[in-house]
Amino acid sequence: MRFENSVVLITGGSRGIGLEAARGFGAEGASVVVVSRDPDTGNNAVRDSSGLSFVRCDVRLPKDCKRTVEEVLRMHGRLDVLVNNAGVIFRNRTVDQTTEDEWDTTFEVNVRGAFLMSKYAIQSLREARGSIVNVSSYVGLVGFAGAAAYAASKAALVNLTRTMALDHAKEGIRVNCVCPGSVDTEMIRSAWREHGDPEDAERRWKAKHPLGRIATSEEVSRTILFLASDDASFITGAALPVDGGITAG
Repeated sequence: MRFENSVVLITGGSRGIGLEAARGFGAEGASVVVVSRDPDTGNNAVRDSSGLSFVRCDVRLPKDCKRTVEEVLRMHGRLDVLVNNAGVIFRNRTVDQTTEDEWDTTFEVNVRGAFLMSKYAIQSLREARGSIVNVSSYVGLVGFAGAAAYAASKAALVNLTRTMALDHAKEGIRVNCVCPGSVDTEMIRSAWREHGDPEDAERRWKAKHPLGRIATSEEVSRTILFLASDDASFITGAALPVDGGITAG
């Protein structure tokens, strides 16, 4: 198993891509700590999954991120992989439609959260010669109408990934990110319902992708596991699209 005796920390790990990745790491031998702000969701997520445990953390808060890393080290004595997956989106917002609070919240979760968790995890990752995988989006690579704050934050995360990869390469730490297209999660199904005609929205979302469908959480999580594993031992600074071809055009 690729992650036997490894310890993995995943933010936003109580649902969707994060939970699928947590289960994937666990199935390959890792001890996985799932992080979420909501204790009910977090505890429910790990209840029936072997090798998974939950720590409550608001990634916007330095004290929470520091405490979470300390808790992981107390429980397991090491940290090998950090997956920065926590994210929020405010849809149908141009710059003038985006409130200052929405802008700040987006960057606090999507970018500051990844920065803080990496900051407090980096020493342990240095000792383990470990890996960071950030979850960005295809909209971090191309322009995207109607989600100004989200697109800007995901682009920032892509360049944070590249910069950290350069900063820490000589320490043996690899830093990469995945850039998913649309993924079949509750978040996107909620967006379809808000559209007013969920079936029409689903058709439109799928049609944007050259492969004619959207991704599953498992497809994205497999990419996360690949980038974190020794199979990707010579890959760092990559922003890997998992988008059904949407950024190829």
